Amino acid sequence: MTSKQEELLNSFFAQLDPVFEAPLYQELAAYLSELGYSPKKQRSYLVFKHELHGKQMAKMGIKNNKSHMPYFALRFSACKEYSQKLADIVSTAVSKPHYPQAGCIQGDCDYCSGEASSHVYSHGGKYLCGARQFDIPDITLEDMMELKQLIKEEHEYLLRHEAGVII
Repeated sequence: MTSKQEELLNSFFAQLDPVFEAPLYQELAAYLSELGYSPKKQRSYLVFKHELHGKQMAKMGIKNNKSHMPYFALRFSACKEYSQKLADIVSTAVSKPHYPQAGCIQGDCDYCSGEASSHVYSHGGKYLCGARQFDIPDITLEDMMELKQLIKEEHEYLLRHEAGVII
């Protein structure tokens, strides 16, 4: 990681509660970095992209509303097993009246590689674009193992299908 990237992360971490929030976000950023995802400032938040496939895996930032709470958003569409907490996030997104149906299911999109059904979020026969990242609210220490597992699964999928790397 470059000194500029470390500075970006440290600037973000400095805005967080040093006891409860900062350690969680530092752990997630460190894990993403271990896998080759580099932080980059984009608007008011940080995005984590991998050089080999160029896709965004995660975002972190501070909400620009009255709460000014930190958030972590994750792409986990290639993962088929996850907690009820995350299933509820997907279900809520799909249930919105004008949710964006995944175009790749009908062959209208070629942004992502691989079989369409392998990289879309699905619930109740509806599909959302797999390139989307979802805000994971109220991250706790208990969420860390699952989040790291999802990051690893999605990372391996993106390397295999987007970068052509055999794992």
